[in-house]
Amino acid sequence: MKTVFRCFFVLSACLLAQLTADADEQPHFTQVFPPGMNDVARYRIPGITITGKGTVLAYCEARRNDSRDWGEIEIHLRRSIDGGETWLPAQQIAHLAPRIEGNPRKKNGGEHEQTVNNPVAIVDRQTGEIVFLYCVNYARCFRMTSTDEGITWSSPVEITSAFESFRRWYDWKVIATGPGHGIQLGSGRIVVPIWLAFGGVGDHGPAASATIYSDDGGTSWQAGQIVMPNTDEFVSPNESMITELPDGRVMMISRNNSAPNRKLVSYSRTGISGWSRPVFHDQLWEPRCMASLCAHPSGVLLFSNPATLPLDQAGQEIPAGRGLRQNLSLRLSRDNGRTWPVIRTLDAGPSAYSDLAVRKDRSVLCLFEQGDSIAVTCISPEWIIGH
Repeated sequence: MKTVFRCFFVLSACLLAQLTADADEQPHFTQVFPPGMNDVARYRIPGITITGKGTVLAYCEARRNDSRDWGEIEIHLRRSIDGGETWLPAQQIAHLAPRIEGNPRKKNGGEHEQTVNNPVAIVDRQTGEIVFLYCVNYARCFRMTSTDEGITWSSPVEITSAFESFRRWYDWKVIATGPGHGIQLGSGRIVVPIWLAFGGVGDHGPAASATIYSDDGGTSWQAGQIVMPNTDEFVSPNESMITELPDGRVMMISRNNSAPNRKLVSYSRTGISGWSRPVFHDQLWEPRCMASLCAHPSGVLLFSNPATLPLDQAGQEIPAGRGLRQNLSLRLSRDNGRTWPVIRTLDAGPSAYSDLAVRKDRSVLCLFEQGDSIAVTCISPEWIIGH
């Protein structure tokens, strides 16, 4: 009888330990930019980066009056000095310069609105400086920097001229950086994905994806080449993410409106030219939503995006449809993005844009749109390395 009870307690202890382990693996969410904070109707378009000293910078668009892409929009930043556990108050960081007003999407009152959009940050590993890009009214692009972990920022400097050479391909009316984060290559080059649209004034399509780059720490910027053109096959590529692979190649994954409902993928040796012909990746579903991509120090790639497909009432996929923005999931690749065999649900509910950043302890922070809020969750290095 004692043996039976001993076995029972051992089994119970093992079961409890397993349940506890499973519970520990459930994502924990911290609200970073909830709606209504600082009288902002809705925060959208998240980005995240981590400095060499470990300061976490979370930034986004603060849409003052509603959730629309055009309107009175600011860029807000929150800093965390404990790895994303707690957050300092939000601060407006751009565009703190003479206002550039004019909303072409709004006839009455729009002339007095300023849309500050598409923030992108990059940490220079060599200097520790934070380089920050953003656009105003989807028509002009600016850069600024911080040398004190994002506490203060330099005055903005306009870099719109870097986009002018793209006009040889498309006479753009709209430009946008990112969104999310840019990268610094092993060579020191800073590369930022961008998209541009060449329809009517203020229209976000049709579009094409490309990169801009800096070889002097973010001081001056040049245009790369078009990576994802707009064609009958590749419909309106936009909102791209990039990373550097272990072999030195740069990988771009782009949102698009094409029939296959899959992300577009291309590779370059430089991050600016020589891009491979885009291909649709069957495992990277496209619900017409910005995704994130990052290289983990363990050698794997991570990709976050709502894992949904547009289906009709019979359960058949709808070509060029629009999947639901829900079921935010993390995918993992061990072969430089050729296959993505591992997937984990981060939030099965309403969820959309996301951005990824790796902490010094090799855990990964995912900042994402959770319902009407922007939240952060942490993925353990054990889960990443163990898969």
